[in-house]
Amino acid sequence: MDSPHGSPWRDLPEEFGKGSSVYRQFRRWTLAGLWEQIMEALNESGLVPDALQMIDSTVVRAHHQAAGAKGG
Repeated sequence: MDSPHGSPWRDLPEEFGKGSSVYRQFRRWTLAGLWEQIMEALNESGLVPDALQMIDSTVVRAHHQAAGAKGG
């Protein structure tokens, strides 16, 4: 089970709990539309600068060893 950015949930710091539990909560929030609500609220609040940009992780590349491949 990988997170949306491609890192295994099990790689989260221990204080977040078990990766499977974090994934289940993330999935619940996603299905409930919480992330969209958060982004909309931030956008409407005017607290986030217009110049703030997001990086789409689908275009971020790392060497295969950085992802924990054999030998990395």
